[in-house]
Amino acid sequence: MSTVRSYSNPIPILAIVLVALAVHGPLLLMQLPSGSFDANFHMFFASHYAHHWFNPWNEKWFGGFSQTTYPPLTHQWIALLSNVAGLKMAYMLVQLIAVLLLPVGVFRFARIWVDDRAASYAALGSIFLGSLAFLVYQAGQLATVSSVALYLNALPYFYEWMTEARGKSLIKGIAISLAAAAAHHVTLIFGVVLFAGPVLWVALLDARDERVSGSVSGVLSRAVVFAVAVGAGVGLVLLPYWLAIIQHPIHQIPIPHDSRANFLLNSTTAVNYFVIPYGALILALPFILFRGAASSRLRPLLIGFWLTLIFGLGGTTPLPRWLLGRAFEILTFERFTFWATLLAMPILGTLAIELLDRFQSKAAVALSLAAVSTVGAALWWLNANPFRPTATTNVQPVIAFLNRDGHDAYRYITLGFGSELSKVSIYTSAGSVDGDYNSARLLPEMTHYGSAQLTNAKFYGSAGMASLRAMLEHANRYGLKYIFVHDTYYEPLLTFVGYRKIETFGSGEITAWSKDDVPPAHKIESDAIPPPWQGLLWGILPIGVSFLAIFLELLLPERRRVPAAAGVPVRAENPERHFVA
Repeated sequence: MSTVRSYSNPIPILAIVLVALAVHGPLLLMQLPSGSFDANFHMFFASHYAHHWFNPWNEKWFGGFSQTTYPPLTHQWIALLSNVAGLKMAYMLVQLIAVLLLPVGVFRFARIWVDDRAASYAALGSIFLGSLAFLVYQAGQLATVSSVALYLNALPYFYEWMTEARGKSLIKGIAISLAAAAAHHVTLIFGVVLFAGPVLWVALLDARDERVSGSVSGVLSRAVVFAVAVGAGVGLVLLPYWLAIIQHPIHQIPIPHDSRANFLLNSTTAVNYFVIPYGALILALPFILFRGAASSRLRPLLIGFWLTLIFGLGGTTPLPRWLLGRAFEILTFERFTFWATLLAMPILGTLAIELLDRFQSKAAVALSLAAVSTVGAALWWLNANPFRPTATTNVQPVIAFLNRDGHDAYRYITLGFGSELSKVSIYTSAGSVDGDYNSARLLPEMTHYGSAQLTNAKFYGSAGMASLRAMLEHANRYGLKYIFVHDTYYEPLLTFVGYRKIETFGSGEITAWSKDDVPPAHKIESDAIPPPWQGLLWGILPIGVSFLAIFLELLLPERRRVPAAAGVPVRAENPERHFVA
């Protein structure tokens, strides 16, 4: 009897957060994401803020680029914490905070659609999502996870403001939305349609059916107020970003990415971008579709989920290319799969409680096995994936070489280093003409070819090697004297253009090459250098809105909510009526 009673109650949010800490805390403390694709990239940006908080111009990549081309919030928090914990551990702590905020956001978001009990199981399930493990431990997409965690926490305030005209909800919703945009702008841009759109739709349904005190016209007018306020705020908080994009829009040859591929034509790509992120959730897709379609109140959520799922399939269907146009060739689509799994969680929460009500302990065991197998498969895939990132190269000799004997007066590139390129850049004072952030590139040798980093040139075929040859031909122009090679494939080309091997590191694992007639590097004049006032805004407003959001959450705490009675469908009554003073 006690077991049945325990399944019939919502799971306390504190217990859910502790489960998230127990699952992901040890993995992050072991620094498992340090070998992910983008971890070193984020630490590189954070390292610059740690030393040059109000100067976003970074001369270590591409001969100089502006960090205003990427929202700074997560990097600034890493920079702040690095003073106490060190750079790598600071990255892990910021990632952990995002992971802990995510189930809180899922719980609060799910309560818009379902009762507290189903919402609590939705939040618990979000901890074990394969898509979350994929982004955190393989892709290293810190900003995407952080931004959506904040955004999910802002949307309930958006709903409350529209339906109840609560001023506190308006203020807190705007502040958290601005913090989400300061973490990652793409999440907010697409979230307007994929997340906020269904919330607005259900608020209108609730107003029409008189589940809330607000009228349909009131909901619409307050939605406009919220949207205008957030739009103006994002315009101001990220003003240097918008100015940089307007001044230098992204005009470069499209760079291939597997997430844009047709999953039906490549089984490894399908496993990497669909099977692993969805995991056992694949088994629940029929229930999500049928239950979402059967309920008028869940239908907006289902449509948001379905559209996001299709986008997550990349080039498997023509829809993303039709809707996005040229932007299809710029975006990567694994983030849409992550968003789709989050949108599915409220409906999945109803499946969990229906199974528990019917099968009790057997259902609990089955759901637990499904959750553990999903996150376990994502962690297993870190080693099984044939295209996994590798971080086994010892780059310390390269860093030591660049930091001695005046070698930092010249520029360098690495070949065959993968994501370790960013790690070298963090700890050396020398600059490079290569870099790991495609949207910031302005050098024609990089933008005129359909390839990404020079260090991975061979993986982009003829386009990659053409880009590398063009850069080597202009070595004297950029002061490109030193090249570090971790792949002998590139050595014939270096010999042909006049470089010679001068030193060997790690028993021949890495070789250093030099060209004798290269003059010292000089600063490349660019109209992309942000003026001092932009650096001041960049150093104050993004981090400032995050502090404001924290302050408002502490100053204006959310009113306690009495759980809905077990078995009462939320579509039959207003979920917000469960609030008490």
